[in-house]
Amino acid sequence: MKVHYEGSEKIPAPYDKVWEFMNTPDKVASCLPDVVSTDVKDVTHFTTVVKVGVGMVRGNFTFQVALEPNADAKQVSVNIHGSGLGSVVDQTAVATLKDEGDGTTTLDWACDATISGPVATVGGRVLDAQAKRIIEYVFTQVREKLTGTPATAPSGS
Repeated sequence: MKVHYEGSEKIPAPYDKVWEFMNTPDKVASCLPDVVSTDVKDVTHFTTVVKVGVGMVRGNFTFQVALEPNADAKQVSVNIHGSGLGSVVDQTAVATLKDEGDGTTTLDWACDATISGPVATVGGRVLDAQAKRIIEYVFTQVREKLTGTPATAPSGS
């Protein structure tokens, strides 16, 4: 199953602060829902274990995450490879930051993911809706962690 999502977050924080946050593995990891554990490997890589629930399929996934900053393009790619419950997830999210010049930063994001295995067979619409809620949650968490503006937890996880 292949999915694509995109969105935008306006963050009331200066560009440099948002850029630093998006390039710090433990800060990015703190934005994931239902984290069981995180192990930061180096300045661009971490492994995280998260609880996953899609329909009747529930358990832990282990994700290898690589942050790939491109300062010239004002982008950070977040590449994720994960497995659990006999399933595999490969995802690339690209966050493009724009300094609005007024102390705020716009974070435009796009995400492509491929999901295979039992989790993908649960049902396209259920999985699609849950995956979309999770990725939106991650980027709203960036705003909350930087500003204290609350984000809403994804439902159904």
